[in-house]
Amino acid sequence: MAEKPSPKPSPKPSPNPSNPIPSVWARQAAAADQPALSRAAIVREAIVMLDADGIEALSMRKLGARLNAGATSLYRHVATKDELMELAVDEVFGEISVPPADSPDWRAAATEAAGSFRASALRHPWLASVLGQAGLAYLGPNLMAYSERLASLFTNVGFPEPSRAIETLLAYVIGMSTTEAAWLTTVARSGETEADFIARLAPAAQQAASDHAHLNESYQESLALDPVEIRDSKFSYGLDVVLDGLALRLAP
Repeated sequence: MAEKPSPKPSPKPSPNPSNPIPSVWARQAAAADQPALSRAAIVREAIVMLDADGIEALSMRKLGARLNAGATSLYRHVATKDELMELAVDEVFGEISVPPADSPDWRAAATEAAGSFRASALRHPWLASVLGQAGLAYLGPNLMAYSERLASLFTNVGFPEPSRAIETLLAYVIGMSTTEAAWLTTVARSGETEADFIARLAPAAQQAASDHAHLNESYQESLALDPVEIRDSKFSYGLDVVLDGLALRLAP
């Protein structure tokens, strides 16, 4: 009886060049940077624009004008605004510090890491609000290195699920930073200091809270305090609560 021919293996799917992965990290960079224009220079200037005027004000056309470069030159290094945002996010993550994994006090180390993230998010008020929108930004080298340092810290401490612990910590920091950055952006647009803006807002706020006993008492107390100290205190309080909860997940 003749042997049946072996079935041929299914052909492997080939990449579809007409449908590339929409991320700057998934394609090759330009072969060589022009001396007067590089990806690094483009990203630095984009961050300056983002810090000053926010995401809505950033466009490839405006960025090219600031760099004295045409759109063709820009697109040679960065294909889309989405790619530009990926690069900007990763650049900022290079500023965020995480203590060594063998730090003697894991809570102090986590507090320092959270504080560094918050500081960067307030220097760059657009950052926290775009983390879930900036394509595949998490593939960037700075963000990957940051994630690895956090993973090393939380694994070394002994968390049974270090990734879950990290996600919980970052969810708090990103949420608080987003709200805080939005408030500071509103203050900046007024052209006043934070204290002056609050003082000007006080009569309307007092009127709004006058019929609510608990809110009115809390608001009256806050008027006598430094607004920066209030924001720092709120962040520290919530961070301590999160770390208290995470500590319960550690083995005795």
